[in-house]
Amino acid sequence: MLEIGVFHNGASDLPVTTTSDGVVVNDGSLAEVHESNQRVLVNQVRQGILADRLGFNYFFMTEHHFQPEGAEFSPSPLLSETAIAARTSRIRLGQAANILPWWHPIRIAEQAAMLDVLSGGRLEFGIGRGYQPREAEVFGWPFSTIQDQERNRAFYQEAYDIIIKAWTQPSFSHHGQFYTIPPIFTRWNHKQTIAYFKSGKAGRRLDEVLAVGPPDPYGGPNPVTQSATVLKELQVFPQPLQRPHPQLWEPLTTERSIRWAAQRGVNGYFIVEPNSRLRKNIEMYYEESEKCGWPDRLGRGKFKFGWDAERRRGVVTARYIHLVTPGMNRERELARFRNALELQWDYYGPFGFAAVLAEADEPMLDLSRKVNGQTLLDKHVALFGSPAEVAEQIMKVKESCGYEDFMFHAWFETGGFEGREVEDQMRIFAEEVRPLIARACGGQKENPALGVDFEPQR
Repeated sequence: MLEIGVFHNGASDLPVTTTSDGVVVNDGSLAEVHESNQRVLVNQVRQGILADRLGFNYFFMTEHHFQPEGAEFSPSPLLSETAIAARTSRIRLGQAANILPWWHPIRIAEQAAMLDVLSGGRLEFGIGRGYQPREAEVFGWPFSTIQDQERNRAFYQEAYDIIIKAWTQPSFSHHGQFYTIPPIFTRWNHKQTIAYFKSGKAGRRLDEVLAVGPPDPYGGPNPVTQSATVLKELQVFPQPLQRPHPQLWEPLTTERSIRWAAQRGVNGYFIVEPNSRLRKNIEMYYEESEKCGWPDRLGRGKFKFGWDAERRRGVVTARYIHLVTPGMNRERELARFRNALELQWDYYGPFGFAAVLAEADEPMLDLSRKVNGQTLLDKHVALFGSPAEVAEQIMKVKESCGYEDFMFHAWFETGGFEGREVEDQMRIFAEEVRPLIARACGGQKENPALGVDFEPQR
């Protein structure tokens, strides 16, 4: 069985140019980059709606900030996907990922739950640690920095624990290394809160939620603070529609992260690994899941190797896609695609991502190595050609990785391509590639309609 999605990273639609230093960037002033990002933001919503209409199962976005270079733009996937949710009814809305160290965990728990409710239960909640200091040091200070990986990881794991509590416990407290929720000094001598929890209907006793104290003459004129009464527990609203909580996802690279996700029933998201390394990573995830008793938010037990469409559990991969059809200049499109890929990798490369392009039996590649578009094509991380050629390359991913059911995400937008061109690619894929791979996989799973009716009630 096949499930298929769209991965969207928000590349600039400005032309691509190579500087005198041999570095590929988008071709525009800062003012033009600002205008481009406004267009890209609208295109992201438009393409999410189109993906629903074309019958894709998933639409996944990233979270990235502050980038004039052109590779990616996606400052608030939850906000963009809320706009998509209001105009769709079937497509599931995911993130790869929300970067937890950049958020207060309660704040993102609220916003993600809002998307789940407003979409009728279609949230696929992605979580990540981040890796770019320009973003991480602005948003993570003072709690987290990617320049101290262990501190970053500790914060991330505590934030994960808090989010799960907020989503699954009607009233809770947390006492950790980074957060005490609610703070031990939060005074709350509020008559309405006291009356509610004394009523006997809340499911929590007053003494569990409040430590009621005597009057305090130093509490100031506000009656809420005029006593030593302090808050002991917090209630986070809304909770997600999906129970006990939506499926979680994490973009994965290292063995440590793969095993951490598998231990907690978090789905894995891989993008740029060649097929042989992807197979090795799937095996590692599956092995760890088995060792831990098949962790799953719904306790459904063992899931199929690679992907289980019925349970929506396992590991997904994404590949860059560019299709050519009769009437298109193949060489021109190939050159544009290569340039777009090089724009991406002149940005990603300095962070060390060239390492994950190594095959499973190779040592990790030189971190400083320049990656060009042809390398990505040769590694089958980028797929180019006619619909039949691309369908054949996609099925090689399934076969070489041993997927039982198959979950595949297509990455259509890259630097230099306008929104209408991306939408044309999506349509060609849906009309000419998807039927081929769906037939080879025994059919495509259809999402149920879960959208919310926002028409005013009469």
